Amino acid sequence: MSLGNHLFHARKKKGLSQEEVAEKLGISRQTVSKWETDETLPDICQSKRLAVLYGLSLDELVEFDIDVKEIQEIIDKTSEKVTDKIDWTKAWSKKYPILGRYQGEVDTAYYARELDKLLKELEKKYGYNELDSFLVLKDILALVWKGRKEKSK
Repeated sequence: MSLGNHLFHARKKKGLSQEEVAEKLGISRQTVSKWETDETLPDICQSKRLAVLYGLSLDELVEFDIDVKEIQEIIDKTSEKVTDKIDWTKAWSKKYPILGRYQGEVDTAYYARELDKLLKELEKKYGYNELDSFLVLKDILALVWKGRKEKSK
């Protein structure tokens, strides 16, 4: 879903017409229409006002599906040098606060040893190098997570 489509659905969910939104924001109906058809984008101030009007957080307002192809292109263009500079724990801890505090709560050395055993087993049994073993284990963890999420539904 595009941003414009998301804005359209948020407005409809609130039961508002384009004219009513335009009046409440002090803009033209054509401006609202252009946002909803992805011709233009609301600026940050207008986005905040839309969020309040639609009873959403700003994050919820602008949340829409990003084209997977665009994400893949960004991943492909990102060099390993740049990736190594990113503090992924810090970056993700904004969304998942546990990542910023677990080190003081969990016996990380124990889990690191256990995971290292699994990595070495993958390397030995399948002939994977260190990175490939890590990526396989990461993918297996993702499958376990997905399975747990499905069971909890």
